[in-house]
Amino acid sequence: MLVLITYDVNTETAAGRKRLRYVSKTCVNYGQRVQNSVFECNLDAATLRVVKDKLVKIIDAELDSLRFYELGNNYKSKVEHYGAKPSFDVTDPLIV
Repeated sequence: MLVLITYDVNTETAAGRKRLRYVSKTCVNYGQRVQNSVFECNLDAATLRVVKDKLVKIIDAELDSLRFYELGNNYKSKVEHYGAKPSFDVTDPLIV
């Protein structure tokens, strides 16, 4: 299923900047960055639980925000894109 992960980490302190890097690096392992703090991830339910657990442990719940939007498997009709950074199919293989 397509999951949109968004976050806002308070970076006023060195600890906040460190949390931001950890959140970003964790998300990169599971999906594609589509905006600065937004990732599209194609995850099954078990992997989603793992990712949520990892990210919740990184953030400071008093200062930071983390959101998961589960768009499901029929997401293509729910996603529209305009402007820079052309759309892509998250189910296609990534060539590195």
